[in-house]
Amino acid sequence: MTPADLKDFCLSLEQAIETFPFDEETSVFKTSGNNKVFALTALATSPLTVALKVDPEDSVALRAEFPQITPGYHLNKKHWITILIDGAVPDDLIENLLRGSHDLVRPKRPPRPKSVV
Repeated sequence: MTPADLKDFCLSLEQAIETFPFDEETSVFKTSGNNKVFALTALATSPLTVALKVDPEDSVALRAEFPQITPGYHLNKKHWITILIDGAVPDDLIENLLRGSHDLVRPKRPPRPKSVV
């Protein structure tokens, strides 16, 4: 996964926006509906990494399976992980984890009204 691929994927998610609240190098991807963060990365750095939110149980399992997945750098270590994107963690897994992070923070849709019969 290239930096451009990572950025394009993050921005393809519903209501996703890229912001720069810390500095001009750190991309912070949020949902526009509630302004919550689902991914952070410095796209111009090498090696490329991305921090994202995960279920705490998934975090433990992922870190056990992949040495490239570590607790979130400067983030809540229980709910965030950092992935070193060096080819060892499959791109489809990274995309699924980004989708999951987005799902954890995106605004919930109101329930559909029940039809009256």
